[in-house]
Amino acid sequence: MTDQSGVLLHEQDGGVSILTLNRPDALNALNAKLRHELLAGINAARRDDATRAVMITGAGRGFCAGADLRGGTAEREFRRVLAAEYNPLIQAIRELPKPVVAAVNGVAAGAGVSLALAADLVIAADDARFVPAFNRIGLVPDSGLARVLVRALGRHRAMEILLGERQLSAADAHDLGLVAAVVPAGKLDEAARELARRLASGPTRGIGLTKRLVNAAEDSGLTDALAAEAAMQELAGRTADHAEGVAAFGEKREPRFDGR
Repeated sequence: MTDQSGVLLHEQDGGVSILTLNRPDALNALNAKLRHELLAGINAARRDDATRAVMITGAGRGFCAGADLRGGTAEREFRRVLAAEYNPLIQAIRELPKPVVAAVNGVAAGAGVSLALAADLVIAADDARFVPAFNRIGLVPDSGLARVLVRALGRHRAMEILLGERQLSAADAHDLGLVAAVVPAGKLDEAARELARRLASGPTRGIGLTKRLVNAAEDSGLTDALAAEAAMQELAGRTADHAEGVAAFGEKREPRFDGR
């Protein structure tokens, strides 16, 4: 089922909630309405037990051009807008206890790069481009981008990209480890859906716990990381999916996980 109205399209494909940014004439720039609806879509996926994975993509020829620079003076109330709208959206994606796949078609610029890299796995079309763009308009990276790039690439490579206004091709982003796979543009949608379906059919409670561990490991020391692993493993070990995985291993068959 697909809701074809509004600035965000929602399709439920089995256990996958597909959220499509739908402002193609503006390269899916994030105006207030789109930010609100995307956050609502992520929160709805959290509450819906039938949703076991989320896919985010863009309509038309681009993924997301970032902030809507033509949105008027309200868009330039930066502290308020970031604190009340962008930051909760990025946190909701990162903290969603379900896997999130970003399917990047065409350009991702500014906060569009931040949005893509907030996902757990990124698949890019071969003509995709990642354009930080903040420096060229006299702003600083926001929506978590500096943090993501420094942790993924190190300080100096991050500075090269952010201050050098470097555009990353899909191949560049893949070589840097920011993108999991690059596929022909015409095959992006199906490749991303296939990945999201595979994740949705997996042990999704365990995946959610793994996501919590990865998030925590970005900032924790070894002692804290080991303690978190022990705590999450205890929770994972109590799931029906774990019992099914052990049974399937003993019976030499593929496991049938149901996310419990």
